[in-house]
Amino acid sequence: MRAWAAGAAAGAMTALWGVAAFAQTPDMIGQPTPGGIDLQPGVTPLRNDAAFFHNIILMPIITGITLLVLGLLIWICIRYNKKANPVPAKFTHNTLIEVIWTVVPVLILMFIAIFSFKLLFAYNDMPKPDLTVKATGYQWYWGYEYPDQKIGEYVSNVLPEDEAKKKSVPYLLAATEPLVVPAGKVVQVLVTGADVIHSFTVPSFGVIADAIPGRVNNVWFKVDRPGIYYGNCRQLCGIQHSAMPIEVHVLPQAEFDAWVVSKGGSPKGALPVASPAAAPAPSADSAAVPAAATAAPVAAGQTATTPPSPAPAPALAAK
Repeated sequence: MRAWAAGAAAGAMTALWGVAAFAQTPDMIGQPTPGGIDLQPGVTPLRNDAAFFHNIILMPIITGITLLVLGLLIWICIRYNKKANPVPAKFTHNTLIEVIWTVVPVLILMFIAIFSFKLLFAYNDMPKPDLTVKATGYQWYWGYEYPDQKIGEYVSNVLPEDEAKKKSVPYLLAATEPLVVPAGKVVQVLVTGADVIHSFTVPSFGVIADAIPGRVNNVWFKVDRPGIYYGNCRQLCGIQHSAMPIEVHVLPQAEFDAWVVSKGGSPKGALPVASPAAAPAPSADSAAVPAAATAAPVAAGQTATTPPSPAPAPALAAK
């Protein structure tokens, strides 16, 4: 018993020191925190809702059930061992206890379902996307394509370790070519695989989707805070599974448009551009001016056989 008590005390002190060290370590945004034990801080509403569901709803329930079962086991071992209870009871059932351990778990699951379904519906209720990106998983790299901006697929590999050290970026998380999106916009990511099953995951966005060959899954996010955020493949997709990082650059709209142009694309997919049909009335006015000019001489008394002096409008001349 003394050895058991000493071990329990040592475990408690270790946990206390770990919590104290965690409290002194500020969380890093967009990437794992060395020595951290909590979830990564979120930068999207969905990610914050998921963290609330885990930390405030699930963890207290799981902790309470674990402590209750542990307490019951300790109490039974002490109270009903052979020395403390040499004459065992003869009954085998207790109706009240059986009702309790059936009804209480059902109520707990119903309580969890309220928050779980609400979060699930929020993930599937995607607003109208402002930007669509196609992410394809390969063995072992990612390919990104922007169909609206006419940017063909480009390859994103893991950044070599020596280059990662030079740039002071996290190795196995930094990529050679990042996924670039504008801040404050709803981004839809179409996820698929080219060979085996991969997984597109960015923890700080609360985004995870399997990249399955022959199938397209979609996820969405909206990040208001510009910055650099990291993720990776979460499926065991082969020996180079760790070489599939996801680096996302969230830029202001103007910088994103400049990046699109540098890639040879057109930023019109990100910025609203008036279509020719919706253009304002100058073209209609310019078309009306020549008609008025040709009708004016007849109204002044000229005969119909007198041709008006030719005065083509600039718009017609340009045509």
